Amino acid sequence: MKKWNLIVDVERCHNCGNCVLANQDEHVDNDFPGYVAPQPKQGGAWIRIESVVRGTPPMVDAAHLPTMCNHCGNAPCIAAGRGAVKKRPDGIVIVDPVLAKGRKDLLAACPYGAMHWNEELGLPQIWIFDAHLLDHGWHEPRCSQVCPTGALQAVKVSDEVMQERVKCEGLDVLQEELNTRPRVYYRNLYRYRQCFIGGSAVYGEGAGRDCVPDAEVTLSRNGKIVQQTGTDGFGDFKFDRLPGNSGRYRIEIRHPRFGQAALEADLSDSLYLGAIRLQAPSGDPRNLFHSSKLEPQYE
Repeated sequence: MKKWNLIVDVERCHNCGNCVLANQDEHVDNDFPGYVAPQPKQGGAWIRIESVVRGTPPMVDAAHLPTMCNHCGNAPCIAAGRGAVKKRPDGIVIVDPVLAKGRKDLLAACPYGAMHWNEELGLPQIWIFDAHLLDHGWHEPRCSQVCPTGALQAVKVSDEVMQERVKCEGLDVLQEELNTRPRVYYRNLYRYRQCFIGGSAVYGEGAGRDCVPDAEVTLSRNGKIVQQTGTDGFGDFKFDRLPGNSGRYRIEIRHPRFGQAALEADLSDSLYLGAIRLQAPSGDPRNLFHSSKLEPQYE
């Protein structure tokens, strides 16, 4: 049996809000009996975008996370609903707009906060994957149809095929430990929930300072190499996909012409180390600091 799934690429989401607006355009003031009652004009948006900014200038990036009902395979709201919440054979979860009347208690059943209370109608409501459109021949819900960057992709496949895609494409779900088996999957979720360590390798000082491209940079922790990379044309480097509050790391930079540098840093949140001046070996005419110590000099 093929079931609907949504794949969200965090790296492609630019927070344009088209998915939010299209969902509101479809459901505000529009009643779809058997599927869902009208969405309120104010508040209670069924699709939301959460944002996080990582790092400090000049090394900064932003990630945006569209969130909505996950249409879980093991949905807690179904158990709590006692018939008011149902799962269709195609995987879509529907909160019955008649049987769920007055059931504000159902909001607490969703661990993702994806169920919203319609105060005017006295109803719990969710994003219904635009099931009413799919049942009339649409190939995708409106949120993915209007996404200009392709950050949202609706796919209808068997569970076996979907799990193979999860494995091959490195897809994640929110709060996997809850074992609710969400049908909304995320690509590049690390951009939202993990951290980076970055910096800029330079040599010289004052007017003679310049960046160091093509240097080798190694990140290690507790004596073991975690990642390796190189500096780009501007001397910048970045180590990503690091857990927040993960402790002390050692960064070593080496270049055959301009020397080397090493430093340690504690990672709590994404961290930009600034400009790190490389030192040539002691006695080398390129040695700008006349020091054999392997210590960076910050700016």
